[in-house]
Amino acid sequence: MNVLGIETSCDETAAAVVADGRTVLASVVFSQIPLHQPYGGVVPEIASRNHLTHLPRVIESALDQAGLTWAQIDAVAVTYGPGLASSLLVGLSTAKALAMRLQVPLVGINHLEAHVYSPMLSPDGPEFQAVCPLVALMVSGGHTCLVRADGPGRYRRLGWTLDDAAGEAFDKGANLLGLGYPGGPAIDRASEGGDPCYIRFPRGQTHKSAHVSPQASDLCFSFSGLKTALLYYLKAHPCLPGSPPSLASIAASYQEAIVDALVERLRLAVNHEQVKRMAAVGGVSLNRRLREKLKQLAASLKVELLLSQPEYCVDNAAMVAGLAGIGQGISGAAALELDAMPNLEIGR
Repeated sequence: MNVLGIETSCDETAAAVVADGRTVLASVVFSQIPLHQPYGGVVPEIASRNHLTHLPRVIESALDQAGLTWAQIDAVAVTYGPGLASSLLVGLSTAKALAMRLQVPLVGINHLEAHVYSPMLSPDGPEFQAVCPLVALMVSGGHTCLVRADGPGRYRRLGWTLDDAAGEAFDKGANLLGLGYPGGPAIDRASEGGDPCYIRFPRGQTHKSAHVSPQASDLCFSFSGLKTALLYYLKAHPCLPGSPPSLASIAASYQEAIVDALVERLRLAVNHEQVKRMAAVGGVSLNRRLREKLKQLAASLKVELLLSQPEYCVDNAAMVAGLAGIGQGISGAAALELDAMPNLEIGR
């Protein structure tokens, strides 16, 4: 079964063709990062207009790379949420039109569920059901949460961010440090050779929060205080352009605080759920320090760590097509009636 996937939830214009849910025949991503860099973040209007401009070419490129004709596409899968409303609508409208024109099924996919599935994208990779139950740490520019997966379509949200996502914390920190956008890769590069213990930034203890239940509070995240701590530190200790050792250590310390917050809550979740496998998905899971600490955590807990291939960590359409290829998502008449759902969640 060949599924054409379309992903336009934020600022990546992506299309992919995946066979039988696991074999990626083609994956094409047009990154809009250069277009948003002057603004220090994603501008929704710019994102949606560029999806309109580039999506047809991206889809054609994916089909060409896969070596298939339109007649060999068996279904069209598309992200319908969460994400930017105007961006989601571009992909959703395109997918509906293609499915009707090709007279093939349309499948609506939850972007967050697709990320959880992304480590399975390989012919010799694990089957989803075989690695469940597992606890997945989802970390990206717009999402940070912990999810228990008991199988395809069976999720339970364990913890979530009370304010900024981890990717937003990186972006805001990089902006304060003058490192540019996107902040995650910028801080990762700037931290090389730095001392992660140079400054003890807060880890966002949330167990006293009144916004969540006592059962979930230890597994929730909060990064807004970290950004404020960096702001006041830099006011008291200006980081001059000619002092790279200091900049590297500040960046490393800030990164360490984010990574520690993520890893500690994942540790608590794995112990609480008593699972034998854990996963880290989303764009922030590419961070080198996070991957290093995740491997250390897996070894100490004696659990298996599942990581997506680098090209499937960031937003992509292969994970969308792959999840649809194993029978997940909204299909049939209900799919053709789908509207964009910017605030769609997982496991609630």
